[in-house]
Amino acid sequence: MAVRAIRGAIQVEANERDLILEGTSELVQALLSRNQITAEDLISIVFTATPDLNAEFPAYAARQMGMTDVPLLCAGEIPVPGAMPRVLRVLAHVETDLDRSAIQHPYLRGAAALRRDLPQ
Repeated sequence: MAVRAIRGAIQVEANERDLILEGTSELVQALLSRNQITAEDLISIVFTATPDLNAEFPAYAARQMGMTDVPLLCAGEIPVPGAMPRVLRVLAHVETDLDRSAIQHPYLRGAAALRRDLPQ
């Protein structure tokens, strides 16, 4: 079993608590399902949010999904001029038998434009 990192992102409509929680949940669910991973496979997750998203901690959505024993961390993205707004990102460390090339990194909604090189 190898340790792999899985990235992903989602753009939400507005800086509203429910939208941040919904977007984070959708992103985490996509990460798990696309890579056939369960919460038991997770080592840790780092969430980031662009500076315009501060209505809720993204990690709270993972806690609501039952990930109470997974180390979670939230951080802010650096405010790069012209960067895409309202983006939540995830970096999950997992144990998996998948080869690195088989990992699917979900970029959802408007955030798909950040990684046009990846299949969506």
